[in-house]
Amino acid sequence: MSIASLSTLPKTGLEGLKENWRSDLLSGFLVFLIALPLCLGISVASGFPPSAGIITAIIGGMLVSRINGSFVTINGPAAGLIVVVLGAVEELGNGDPIAGYHYALAAIVVASAIQALLGIFKAGRLSSFFPASVVHGMLAAIGIIIMAKQVHTMLGQAPTKGSSLLSTIAQVPHSILNPNFEIAIIGLTGLAILIAWTFIKNPTLKMIPAPLIVVLVGIGLAKYFGLDQEHTYTFFSGAPEQSIGPKFLVAISDNFTSSFAFPDFSKLPTLEFWEAVISISLVGSLESLLSAMAVDKLDPYKRHANLDRDLTAVGIGNLVSGLIGGLPMIAEIVRSSANVNNGAKTQWANFFHGTFLLLFVVLFPQIIHSIPNAALAALLVFTGFRLASPSSFAHVMHIGKEQFVLFVVTIIGVLATDLLVGVAMGILAKLIIHIIRGVKLNNLFKINFAIEDKAPNTIIVSVDGAAVFSNFLALKSGLAAVDPGKSIIFQLHNAYLIDHSVMEYFHDFKHNYEDNGGTVTFEGLDKHEAFSEHPLAVRRIKA
Repeated sequence: MSIASLSTLPKTGLEGLKENWRSDLLSGFLVFLIALPLCLGISVASGFPPSAGIITAIIGGMLVSRINGSFVTINGPAAGLIVVVLGAVEELGNGDPIAGYHYALAAIVVASAIQALLGIFKAGRLSSFFPASVVHGMLAAIGIIIMAKQVHTMLGQAPTKGSSLLSTIAQVPHSILNPNFEIAIIGLTGLAILIAWTFIKNPTLKMIPAPLIVVLVGIGLAKYFGLDQEHTYTFFSGAPEQSIGPKFLVAISDNFTSSFAFPDFSKLPTLEFWEAVISISLVGSLESLLSAMAVDKLDPYKRHANLDRDLTAVGIGNLVSGLIGGLPMIAEIVRSSANVNNGAKTQWANFFHGTFLLLFVVLFPQIIHSIPNAALAALLVFTGFRLASPSSFAHVMHIGKEQFVLFVVTIIGVLATDLLVGVAMGILAKLIIHIIRGVKLNNLFKINFAIEDKAPNTIIVSVDGAAVFSNFLALKSGLAAVDPGKSIIFQLHNAYLIDHSVMEYFHDFKHNYEDNGGTVTFEGLDKHEAFSEHPLAVRRIKA
Protein backbone atom coordinates (compact mmCIF):
# COMPACT_ATOMS: atom_id res chain seq x y z
CA MET A 1 0.00 0.00 0.00
CA SER A 2 1.44 3.38 -1.04
CA ILE A 3 2.07 6.28 1.33
CA ALA A 4 -0.48 8.31 -0.58
CA SER A 5 -3.19 5.75 0.07
CA LEU A 6 -2.35 5.79 3.77
CA SER A 7 -2.91 9.53 4.04
CA THR A 8 -6.69 9.16 4.18
CA LEU A 9 -7.84 7.00 7.05
CA PRO A 10 -11.04 4.97 6.65
CA LYS A 11 -14.05 6.59 8.29
CA THR A 12 -15.69 4.96 11.29
CA GLY A 13 -19.29 4.48 12.40
CA LEU A 14 -22.09 4.66 9.85
CA GLU A 15 -19.93 6.77 7.53
CA GLY A 16 -17.35 3.99 7.60
CA LEU A 17 -20.05 1.45 6.76
CA LYS A 18 -21.15 3.45 3.72
CA GLU A 19 -17.56 3.93 2.58
CA ASN A 20 -16.13 0.45 3.17
CA TRP A 21 -19.01 -2.03 3.29
CA ARG A 22 -17.83 -4.00 0.26
CA SER A 23 -14.33 -4.74 1.57
CA ASP A 24 -15.55 -5.29 5.15
CA LEU A 25 -18.38 -7.58 4.06
CA LEU A 26 -16.02 -9.77 2.01
CA SER A 27 -13.47 -9.94 4.82
CA GLY A 28 -16.18 -10.65 7.39
CA PHE A 29 -17.40 -13.58 5.30
CA LEU A 30 -13.92 -15.06 4.87
CA VAL A 31 -13.20 -14.70 8.59
CA PHE A 32 -16.55 -16.39 9.34
CA LEU A 33 -15.36 -19.42 7.37
CA ILE A 34 -12.26 -19.61 9.60
CA ALA A 35 -14.11 -18.82 12.82
CA LEU A 36 -16.91 -21.39 12.56
CA PRO A 37 -14.81 -24.57 13.03
CA LEU A 38 -12.51 -22.89 15.54
CA CYS A 39 -15.44 -21.71 17.67
CA LEU A 40 -16.86 -25.25 17.72
CA GLY A 41 -13.51 -26.89 18.50
CA ILE A 42 -12.53 -24.43 21.24
CA SER A 43 -15.95 -24.78 22.86
CA VAL A 44 -15.89 -28.59 22.96
CA ALA A 45 -12.29 -28.60 24.21
CA SER A 46 -13.30 -26.18 26.98
CA GLY A 47 -15.99 -28.54 28.30
CA PHE A 48 -18.79 -26.32 26.96
CA PRO A 49 -21.51 -27.23 24.42
CA PRO A 50 -20.38 -26.61 20.80
CA SER A 51 -22.86 -23.75 20.40
CA ALA A 52 -21.23 -21.78 23.24
CA GLY A 53 -18.28 -20.75 21.07
CA ILE A 54 -20.61 -19.53 18.34
CA ILE A 55 -22.63 -17.52 20.88
CA THR A 56 -19.37 -15.87 21.95
CA ALA A 57 -18.29 -14.96 18.43
CA ILE A 58 -21.73 -13.59 17.56
CA ILE A 59 -21.62 -11.28 20.60
CA GLY A 60 -17.99 -10.41 19.87
CA GLY A 61 -18.91 -9.44 16.33
CA MET A 62 -22.30 -7.82 16.65
CA LEU A 63 -21.95 -6.13 20.06
CA VAL A 64 -18.27 -5.64 20.91
CA SER A 65 -17.42 -4.32 17.44
CA ARG A 66 -19.78 -1.41 18.09
CA ILE A 67 -18.22 -0.30 21.39
CA ASN A 68 -14.55 -1.32 21.36
CA GLY A 69 -11.47 0.83 20.85
CA SER A 70 -9.75 -1.02 18.01
CA PHE A 71 -10.22 -1.03 14.25
CA VAL A 72 -9.63 -4.41 12.60
CA THR A 73 -9.57 -6.92 15.46
CA ILE A 74 -11.89 -9.92 15.49
CA ASN A 75 -13.36 -10.87 18.87
CA GLY A 76 -14.19 -14.46 19.72
CA PRO A 77 -13.19 -17.52 21.74
CA ALA A 78 -9.49 -18.39 21.73
CA ALA A 79 -7.41 -21.50 22.26
CA GLY A 80 -5.45 -19.76 25.00
CA LEU A 81 -8.54 -19.76 27.23
CA ILE A 82 -9.30 -23.48 26.84
CA VAL A 83 -7.16 -24.49 29.80
CA VAL A 84 -8.63 -22.03 32.30
CA VAL A 85 -12.25 -22.60 31.25
CA LEU A 86 -11.92 -26.39 31.21
CA GLY A 87 -10.18 -26.20 34.57
CA ALA A 88 -13.12 -24.18 35.94
CA VAL A 89 -15.65 -26.72 34.61
CA GLU A 90 -13.76 -29.66 36.13
CA GLU A 91 -12.92 -28.02 39.47
CA LEU A 92 -16.31 -26.48 40.09
CA GLY A 93 -18.31 -29.41 38.73
CA ASN A 94 -16.56 -32.10 40.79
CA GLY A 95 -17.12 -34.66 38.04
CA ASP A 96 -20.51 -33.29 36.88
CA PRO A 97 -19.83 -31.55 33.53
CA ILE A 98 -23.33 -30.00 33.29
CA ALA A 99 -23.13 -28.45 36.77
CA GLY A 100 -19.53 -27.43 36.09
CA TYR A 101 -20.65 -25.64 32.92
CA HIS A 102 -23.20 -23.52 34.80
CA TYR A 103 -20.75 -22.75 37.62
CA ALA A 104 -18.11 -21.78 35.06
CA LEU A 105 -20.59 -19.40 33.42
CA ALA A 106 -20.96 -17.65 36.79
CA ALA A 107 -17.17 -17.37 37.06
CA ILE A 108 -17.08 -15.86 33.56
CA VAL A 109 -19.70 -13.26 34.53
CA VAL A 110 -17.77 -12.16 37.62
CA ALA A 111 -14.43 -12.20 35.75
CA SER A 112 -16.01 -10.11 32.98
CA ALA A 113 -17.20 -7.47 35.44
CA ILE A 114 -13.64 -7.23 36.79
CA GLN A 115 -12.31 -7.02 33.23
CA ALA A 116 -14.67 -4.17 32.34
CA LEU A 117 -13.74 -2.29 35.53
CA LEU A 118 -10.04 -2.68 34.72
CA GLY A 119 -10.69 -0.97 31.40
CA ILE A 120 -12.83 1.78 32.95
CA PHE A 121 -10.08 2.56 35.47
CA LYS A 122 -7.49 2.52 32.68
CA ALA A 123 -5.61 -0.53 33.91
CA GLY A 124 -4.77 -1.78 30.43
CA ARG A 125 -1.19 -0.63 30.93
CA LEU A 126 -0.81 -3.18 33.76
CA SER A 127 -0.22 -5.82 31.08
CA SER A 128 3.32 -4.43 30.92
CA PHE A 129 4.01 -5.85 34.39
CA PHE A 130 4.04 -9.37 32.94
CA PRO A 131 7.45 -10.04 31.33
CA ALA A 132 7.27 -11.04 27.68
CA SER A 133 9.11 -14.33 28.25
CA VAL A 134 6.72 -15.27 31.07
CA VAL A 135 3.70 -14.56 28.85
CA HIS A 136 5.26 -16.59 26.01
CA GLY A 137 5.97 -19.39 28.50
CA MET A 138 2.35 -19.32 29.66
CA LEU A 139 1.10 -19.57 26.07
CA ALA A 140 3.56 -22.35 25.24
CA ALA A 141 2.39 -24.32 28.29
CA ILE A 142 -1.21 -23.81 27.19
CA GLY A 143 -0.25 -25.10 23.73
CA ILE A 144 1.31 -28.24 25.26
CA ILE A 145 -1.82 -28.86 27.35
CA ILE A 146 -4.10 -28.41 24.34
CA MET A 147 -2.07 -30.88 22.27
CA ALA A 148 -1.94 -33.40 25.13
CA LYS A 149 -5.71 -33.35 25.54
CA GLN A 150 -6.83 -33.05 21.92
CA VAL A 151 -4.55 -35.68 20.38
CA HIS A 152 -6.72 -38.34 22.10
CA THR A 153 -9.89 -36.95 20.48
CA MET A 154 -8.12 -36.69 17.12
CA LEU A 155 -7.31 -40.41 17.31
CA GLY A 156 -10.77 -41.47 18.50
CA GLN A 157 -9.64 -42.31 22.03
CA ALA A 158 -10.01 -40.71 25.45
CA PRO A 159 -7.71 -40.60 28.49
CA THR A 160 -8.85 -42.38 31.64
CA LYS A 161 -11.65 -40.40 33.28
CA GLY A 162 -10.41 -38.09 36.00
CA SER A 163 -6.80 -38.23 34.78
CA SER A 164 -4.43 -35.50 35.88
CA LEU A 165 -2.63 -33.44 33.26
CA LEU A 166 0.60 -35.43 33.59
CA SER A 167 -1.37 -38.68 33.37
CA THR A 168 -3.16 -37.40 30.25
CA ILE A 169 0.23 -36.66 28.68
CA ALA A 170 1.54 -40.10 29.71
CA GLN A 171 -1.43 -41.78 27.97
CA VAL A 172 -0.67 -40.18 24.58
CA PRO A 173 1.51 -43.12 23.40
CA HIS A 174 -1.32 -45.55 24.19
CA SER A 175 -3.76 -43.54 22.04
CA ILE A 176 -1.21 -43.38 19.21
CA LEU A 177 -0.65 -47.14 19.29
CA ASN A 178 -4.34 -48.03 19.75
CA PRO A 179 -6.37 -45.56 17.66
CA ASN A 180 -9.95 -45.89 16.53
CA PHE A 181 -8.73 -46.21 12.94
CA GLU A 182 -11.52 -44.54 11.00
CA ILE A 183 -11.70 -41.61 13.42
CA ALA A 184 -7.90 -41.34 13.34
CA ILE A 185 -7.99 -41.18 9.53
CA ILE A 186 -10.31 -38.17 9.77
CA GLY A 187 -8.16 -36.46 12.39
CA LEU A 188 -4.78 -37.16 10.80
CA THR A 189 -6.03 -36.15 7.36
CA GLY A 190 -7.14 -32.82 8.81
CA LEU A 191 -3.77 -32.34 10.50
CA ALA A 192 -1.95 -33.19 7.25
CA ILE A 193 -4.03 -30.59 5.37
CA LEU A 194 -3.17 -27.89 7.94
CA ILE A 195 0.54 -28.71 7.72
CA ALA A 196 0.50 -28.83 3.91
CA TRP A 197 -1.33 -25.50 3.72
CA THR A 198 1.59 -23.74 5.43
CA PHE A 199 3.79 -24.60 2.43
CA ILE A 200 1.39 -23.31 -0.24
CA LYS A 201 2.55 -20.04 -1.82
CA ASN A 202 -0.19 -19.51 -4.42
CA PRO A 203 -2.11 -16.39 -3.26
CA THR A 204 -5.39 -17.57 -4.80
CA LEU A 205 -5.27 -20.90 -2.97
CA LYS A 206 -4.19 -19.12 0.21
CA MET A 207 -7.48 -17.20 0.12
CA ILE A 208 -9.26 -20.48 0.92
CA PRO A 209 -9.12 -20.94 4.72
CA ALA A 210 -7.40 -24.19 5.68
CA PRO A 211 -9.86 -24.83 8.57
CA LEU A 212 -12.71 -24.79 6.04
CA ILE A 213 -11.00 -27.46 3.94
CA VAL A 214 -10.36 -29.58 7.05
CA VAL A 215 -14.04 -29.40 7.97
CA LEU A 216 -15.30 -30.16 4.44
CA VAL A 217 -12.93 -33.14 4.05
CA GLY A 218 -13.89 -34.28 7.56
CA ILE A 219 -17.60 -34.15 6.68
CA GLY A 220 -16.93 -36.18 3.52
CA LEU A 221 -14.96 -38.84 5.39
CA ALA A 222 -17.60 -38.96 8.13
CA LYS A 223 -20.24 -39.67 5.49
CA TYR A 224 -18.02 -42.33 3.90
CA PHE A 225 -17.44 -44.08 7.23
CA GLY A 226 -21.11 -43.73 8.22
CA LEU A 227 -20.55 -41.86 11.47
CA ASP A 228 -24.21 -40.85 11.56
CA GLN A 229 -25.15 -44.50 12.29
CA GLU A 230 -24.02 -46.50 15.32
CA HIS A 231 -22.10 -49.58 14.15
CA THR A 232 -18.95 -51.65 14.61
CA TYR A 233 -16.18 -52.42 12.13
CA THR A 234 -12.86 -54.24 11.81
CA PHE A 235 -10.28 -52.11 10.04
CA PHE A 236 -8.06 -55.00 8.91
CA SER A 237 -7.83 -58.73 9.47
CA GLY A 238 -6.74 -59.46 13.01
CA ALA A 239 -7.50 -55.94 14.27
CA PRO A 240 -9.90 -55.56 17.23
CA GLU A 241 -13.53 -54.71 16.54
CA GLN A 242 -14.20 -50.99 17.06
CA SER A 243 -17.39 -48.93 17.27
CA ILE A 244 -18.28 -45.56 15.76
CA GLY A 245 -21.45 -43.50 15.65
CA PRO A 246 -23.00 -40.05 16.13
CA LYS A 247 -21.10 -39.50 19.41
CA PHE A 248 -18.06 -38.72 17.23
CA LEU A 249 -19.96 -35.85 15.53
CA VAL A 250 -20.60 -32.34 16.83
CA ALA A 251 -23.75 -32.34 18.98
CA ILE A 252 -25.80 -29.20 18.41
CA SER A 253 -29.50 -28.40 18.68
CA ASP A 254 -31.61 -27.65 15.61
CA ASN A 255 -33.10 -24.74 17.54
CA PHE A 256 -30.37 -22.21 18.32
CA THR A 257 -32.32 -20.52 21.13
CA SER A 258 -32.33 -23.81 23.07
CA SER A 259 -28.52 -23.48 23.23
CA PHE A 260 -28.79 -20.64 25.73
CA ALA A 261 -27.85 -21.52 29.31
CA PHE A 262 -27.65 -19.52 32.50
CA PRO A 263 -25.02 -19.19 35.26
CA ASP A 264 -25.24 -20.76 38.70
CA PHE A 265 -23.73 -18.50 41.37
CA SER A 266 -24.11 -20.92 44.27
CA LYS A 267 -20.32 -21.55 44.39
CA LEU A 268 -19.60 -17.82 44.76
CA PRO A 269 -18.33 -18.13 48.39
CA THR A 270 -15.79 -20.88 47.56
CA LEU A 271 -12.05 -20.54 47.01
CA GLU A 272 -12.06 -22.57 43.78
CA PHE A 273 -14.69 -20.23 42.32
CA TRP A 274 -12.49 -17.18 42.88
CA GLU A 275 -9.44 -19.01 41.55
CA ALA A 276 -11.40 -19.60 38.34
CA VAL A 277 -12.47 -15.93 38.28
CA ILE A 278 -8.91 -14.67 38.64
CA SER A 279 -7.57 -17.14 36.03
CA ILE A 280 -10.21 -16.22 33.44
CA SER A 281 -9.84 -12.49 34.09
CA LEU A 282 -6.02 -12.55 34.05
CA VAL A 283 -5.49 -14.74 30.99
CA GLY A 284 -8.38 -13.19 29.06
CA SER A 285 -7.24 -9.62 29.73
CA LEU A 286 -3.58 -10.36 28.98
CA GLU A 287 -4.28 -12.21 25.75
CA SER A 288 -6.76 -9.61 24.55
CA LEU A 289 -4.42 -6.67 25.22
CA LEU A 290 -1.41 -8.42 23.66
CA SER A 291 -3.44 -9.43 20.60
CA ALA A 292 -4.83 -5.91 20.15
CA MET A 293 -1.28 -4.47 20.28
CA ALA A 294 -0.08 -7.10 17.79
CA VAL A 295 -2.94 -6.31 15.39
CA ASP A 296 -2.05 -2.60 15.56
CA LYS A 297 1.32 -3.52 14.02
CA LEU A 298 -0.48 -5.29 11.15
CA ASP A 299 -2.88 -2.43 10.39
CA PRO A 300 -1.74 -0.86 7.08
CA TYR A 301 -3.20 2.47 8.23
CA LYS A 302 -1.00 2.48 11.39
CA ARG A 303 -3.98 3.14 13.67
CA HIS A 304 -3.61 2.41 17.37
CA ALA A 305 -6.29 0.85 19.54
CA ASN A 306 -7.52 2.48 22.72
CA LEU A 307 -6.55 -0.49 24.91
CA ASP A 308 -8.55 0.58 27.96
CA ARG A 309 -11.70 1.05 25.92
CA ASP A 310 -11.02 -2.25 24.16
CA LEU A 311 -10.66 -4.05 27.50
CA THR A 312 -13.91 -2.52 28.75
CA ALA A 313 -15.75 -3.58 25.59
CA VAL A 314 -14.42 -7.15 25.77
CA GLY A 315 -15.45 -7.25 29.45
CA ILE A 316 -18.99 -6.15 28.57
CA GLY A 317 -19.13 -8.70 25.74
CA ASN A 318 -17.96 -11.46 28.08
CA LEU A 319 -20.55 -10.44 30.65
CA VAL A 320 -23.35 -10.84 28.10
CA SER A 321 -21.79 -14.07 26.80
CA GLY A 322 -21.54 -15.61 30.28
CA LEU A 323 -25.12 -14.68 31.09
CA ILE A 324 -26.52 -16.65 28.13
CA GLY A 325 -24.16 -19.64 27.95
CA GLY A 326 -21.12 -18.50 25.96
CA LEU A 327 -17.37 -18.69 26.43
CA PRO A 328 -15.16 -15.72 27.29
CA MET A 329 -13.72 -13.88 24.28
CA ILE A 330 -10.56 -11.97 23.46
CA ALA A 331 -9.24 -9.92 20.55
CA GLU A 332 -8.12 -13.01 18.62
CA ILE A 333 -4.83 -12.68 16.72
CA VAL A 334 -5.19 -15.40 14.02
CA ARG A 335 -8.64 -14.30 12.87
CA SER A 336 -7.62 -10.64 13.15
CA SER A 337 -4.55 -11.28 10.97
CA ALA A 338 -6.77 -12.94 8.37
CA ASN A 339 -9.12 -9.96 8.60
CA VAL A 340 -6.28 -7.53 7.78
CA ASN A 341 -4.98 -9.77 4.98
CA ASN A 342 -8.47 -9.97 3.48
CA GLY A 343 -8.63 -6.17 3.15
CA ALA A 344 -10.82 -5.17 6.10
CA LYS A 345 -10.92 -1.42 6.73
CA THR A 346 -13.07 -1.00 9.86
CA GLN A 347 -14.73 -2.87 12.72
CA TRP A 348 -17.73 -3.50 10.49
CA ALA A 349 -15.81 -6.58 9.26
CA ASN A 350 -16.03 -7.95 12.81
CA PHE A 351 -19.74 -7.12 12.84
CA PHE A 352 -20.31 -8.96 9.55
CA HIS A 353 -18.33 -12.01 10.76
CA GLY A 354 -20.68 -12.26 13.77
CA THR A 355 -23.74 -11.76 11.59
CA PHE A 356 -22.75 -14.56 9.20
CA LEU A 357 -22.22 -16.89 12.18
CA LEU A 358 -25.69 -16.10 13.52
CA LEU A 359 -27.33 -16.72 10.13
CA PHE A 360 -25.46 -19.98 9.61
CA VAL A 361 -26.23 -21.50 13.01
CA VAL A 362 -29.90 -20.56 12.69
CA LEU A 363 -30.35 -21.74 9.10
CA PHE A 364 -27.95 -24.69 8.77
CA PRO A 365 -27.55 -26.52 12.12
CA GLN A 366 -27.56 -29.94 10.39
CA ILE A 367 -24.35 -29.05 8.54
CA ILE A 368 -22.69 -28.27 11.87
CA HIS A 369 -23.94 -31.60 13.27
CA SER A 370 -22.23 -33.45 10.40
CA ILE A 371 -18.76 -32.15 11.39
CA PRO A 372 -16.62 -34.84 13.09
CA ASN A 373 -15.03 -33.94 16.42
CA ALA A 374 -11.74 -35.43 15.18
CA ALA A 375 -11.51 -32.72 12.49
CA LEU A 376 -11.96 -30.01 15.11
CA ALA A 377 -9.40 -31.72 17.35
CA ALA A 378 -6.91 -31.61 14.46
CA LEU A 379 -7.39 -27.83 14.28
CA LEU A 380 -6.66 -27.53 18.00
CA VAL A 381 -3.62 -29.84 17.92
CA PHE A 382 -2.22 -27.66 15.14
CA THR A 383 -3.05 -24.49 17.11
CA GLY A 384 -1.41 -25.94 20.22
CA PHE A 385 1.71 -26.77 18.26
CA ARG A 386 1.94 -23.22 16.96
CA LEU A 387 1.78 -21.91 20.54
CA ALA A 388 4.54 -24.31 21.66
CA SER A 389 6.53 -24.77 18.46
CA PRO A 390 10.33 -25.30 18.53
CA SER A 391 10.68 -21.89 16.84
CA SER A 392 9.14 -20.18 19.90
CA PHE A 393 11.76 -21.86 22.11
CA ALA A 394 14.52 -20.80 19.68
CA HIS A 395 13.19 -17.22 19.54
CA VAL A 396 13.27 -16.83 23.33
CA MET A 397 16.74 -18.40 23.51
CA HIS A 398 17.95 -15.89 20.90
CA ILE A 399 16.86 -12.98 23.12
CA GLY A 400 19.01 -14.26 25.97
CA LYS A 401 19.69 -17.19 28.25
CA GLU A 402 17.91 -15.58 31.20
CA GLN A 403 14.79 -15.12 29.04
CA PHE A 404 14.91 -18.80 28.16
CA VAL A 405 15.16 -19.68 31.87
CA LEU A 406 12.04 -17.61 32.60
CA PHE A 407 10.27 -19.21 29.64
CA VAL A 408 11.05 -22.76 30.81
CA VAL A 409 10.34 -22.03 34.50
CA THR A 410 6.89 -20.73 33.53
CA ILE A 411 6.14 -23.75 31.34
CA ILE A 412 7.19 -26.22 34.05
CA GLY A 413 5.28 -24.25 36.68
CA VAL A 414 2.05 -24.26 34.65
CA LEU A 415 2.31 -27.96 33.77
CA ALA A 416 3.25 -29.06 37.30
CA THR A 417 0.79 -26.85 39.22
CA ASP A 418 -1.66 -24.53 37.50
CA LEU A 419 -1.66 -21.45 35.34
CA LEU A 420 -1.66 -18.79 38.06
CA VAL A 421 1.11 -20.47 40.06
CA GLY A 422 3.18 -21.02 36.93
CA VAL A 423 2.96 -17.34 35.91
CA ALA A 424 3.79 -16.27 39.48
CA MET A 425 6.84 -18.57 39.42
CA GLY A 426 8.03 -16.96 36.18
CA ILE A 427 7.64 -13.42 37.59
CA LEU A 428 9.40 -14.41 40.83
CA ALA A 429 12.27 -15.95 38.86
CA LYS A 430 12.71 -12.70 36.92
CA LEU A 431 12.77 -10.62 40.11
CA ILE A 432 15.41 -12.94 41.58
CA ILE A 433 17.55 -12.63 38.41
CA HIS A 434 17.34 -8.83 38.63
CA ILE A 435 18.40 -8.85 42.28
CA ILE A 436 21.34 -11.15 41.45
CA ARG A 437 22.34 -8.68 38.71
CA GLY A 438 22.50 -5.86 41.21
CA VAL A 439 19.10 -4.16 41.04
CA LYS A 440 18.58 -2.44 44.39
CA LEU A 441 15.45 -3.40 46.33
CA ASN A 442 14.25 0.22 46.46
CA ASN A 443 14.64 0.37 42.66
CA LEU A 444 12.88 -2.90 41.92
CA PHE A 445 9.39 -1.38 41.93
CA LYS A 446 10.21 2.32 41.61
CA ILE A 447 11.90 3.95 38.63
CA ASN A 448 13.83 7.22 38.76
CA PHE A 449 13.21 9.33 35.67
CA ALA A 450 12.53 12.87 34.52
CA ILE A 451 10.70 14.23 31.46
CA GLU A 452 11.74 17.82 30.67
CA ASP A 453 10.94 20.33 27.92
CA LYS A 454 14.32 21.74 26.83
CA ALA A 455 13.20 23.58 23.73
CA PRO A 456 9.90 24.27 21.94
CA ASN A 457 10.02 20.92 20.17
CA THR A 458 12.56 18.94 22.19
CA ILE A 459 11.88 16.69 25.19
CA ILE A 460 14.62 15.11 27.28
CA VAL A 461 13.78 11.82 29.06
CA SER A 462 16.47 10.84 31.56
CA VAL A 463 16.50 7.51 33.38
CA ASP A 464 18.61 6.94 36.51
CA GLY A 465 19.10 3.45 37.96
CA ALA A 466 17.38 0.29 36.74
CA ALA A 467 14.56 0.26 34.20
CA VAL A 468 12.86 -3.13 34.49
CA PHE A 469 9.45 -4.71 33.91
CA SER A 470 8.37 -4.25 37.54
CA ASN A 471 9.00 -0.49 37.74
CA PHE A 472 8.57 1.16 34.34
CA LEU A 473 4.79 1.68 34.37
CA ALA A 474 5.25 5.23 35.68
CA LEU A 475 7.63 6.03 32.81
CA LYS A 476 5.19 4.50 30.34
CA SER A 477 2.36 6.67 31.71
CA GLY A 478 4.52 9.78 31.54
CA LEU A 479 5.46 9.17 27.93
CA ALA A 480 1.83 8.50 27.00
CA ALA A 481 1.06 12.11 27.93
CA VAL A 482 3.77 13.58 25.65
CA ASP A 483 2.41 15.54 22.68
CA PRO A 484 3.08 14.02 19.24
CA GLY A 485 5.39 15.48 16.63
CA LYS A 486 8.30 16.46 18.88
CA SER A 487 11.90 15.36 19.16
CA ILE A 488 12.37 13.04 22.15
CA ILE A 489 15.87 12.26 23.42
CA PHE A 490 16.29 9.40 25.89
CA GLN A 491 19.37 9.84 28.07
CA LEU A 492 20.31 6.40 29.40
CA HIS A 493 23.90 7.05 30.57
CA ASN A 494 22.91 6.48 34.21
CA ALA A 495 20.58 3.52 33.65
CA TYR A 496 22.70 0.68 34.99
CA LEU A 497 20.28 -2.07 33.86
CA ILE A 498 17.59 -2.12 31.18
CA ASP A 499 15.68 -5.37 30.85
CA HIS A 500 14.10 -6.97 27.80
CA SER A 501 10.56 -5.77 28.57
CA VAL A 502 11.72 -2.14 28.69
CA MET A 503 13.90 -2.52 25.58
CA GLU A 504 10.88 -3.94 23.75
CA TYR A 505 8.77 -1.02 24.96
CA PHE A 506 11.42 1.52 23.83
CA HIS A 507 11.47 -0.12 20.40
CA ASP A 508 7.67 -0.01 20.04
CA PHE A 509 7.46 3.54 21.41
CA LYS A 510 10.02 4.79 18.86
CA HIS A 511 8.17 3.05 16.02
CA ASN A 512 4.75 4.41 17.03
CA TYR A 513 5.92 7.95 17.87
CA GLU A 514 7.80 8.36 14.63
CA ASP A 515 4.78 7.10 12.69
CA ASN A 516 2.97 10.16 14.08
CA GLY A 517 5.59 12.63 12.87
CA GLY A 518 8.01 12.81 15.81
CA THR A 519 11.59 11.65 16.25
CA VAL A 520 13.11 9.48 18.98
CA THR A 521 16.82 9.20 19.80
CA PHE A 522 18.54 7.06 22.43
CA GLU A 523 21.76 8.30 23.98
CA GLY A 524 23.99 6.24 26.22
CA LEU A 525 23.17 2.75 24.95
CA ASP A 526 26.73 2.55 23.61
CA LYS A 527 27.83 2.57 27.25
CA HIS A 528 25.96 -0.68 27.85
CA GLU A 529 26.80 -4.29 27.12
CA ALA A 530 24.08 -6.63 25.83
CA PHE A 531 23.54 -10.11 27.24
CA SER A 532 23.00 -11.54 23.74
CA GLU A 533 23.16 -10.48 20.09
CA HIS A 534 19.41 -9.82 19.98
CA PRO A 535 18.74 -6.06 19.45
CA LEU A 536 16.28 -6.03 22.39
CA ALA A 537 18.38 -8.10 24.80
CA VAL A 538 18.93 -7.05 28.42
CA ARG A 539 21.59 -4.34 28.72
CA ARG A 540 23.89 -3.56 31.64
CA ILE A 541 26.18 -0.54 31.91
CA LYS A 542 29.82 -1.38 31.28
CA ALA A 543 32.03 -1.47 34.36
